[in-house]
Amino acid sequence: MSTHPQRFEILVVPEHIEGDDAASLAGSAIRSAVVDATGRYGSSGYPRYAGDGMVADIDPETRTVEALLVDGSELDYGLSARVVDAADA
Repeated sequence: MSTHPQRFEILVVPEHIEGDDAASLAGSAIRSAVVDATGRYGSSGYPRYAGDGMVADIDPETRTVEALLVDGSELDYGLSARVVDAADA
């Protein structure tokens, strides 16, 4: 059994948004998705998560999105993806 979290929420926010507070980030998000572990690893080498139109490789220790597709496309310039625990959102 994996020791990695099985679910996260990805928040797509404008790049200038700072901080890691889940509530503040959620209030600034232009899109969000709850993603579940797929049991696979992406080309980045990190676990792959998918759900609600997003597919992401996430470093579960640092909560860093290493790769992301939103509805099959890369994230637009000026936007960033933040990861919070799904239970926090």
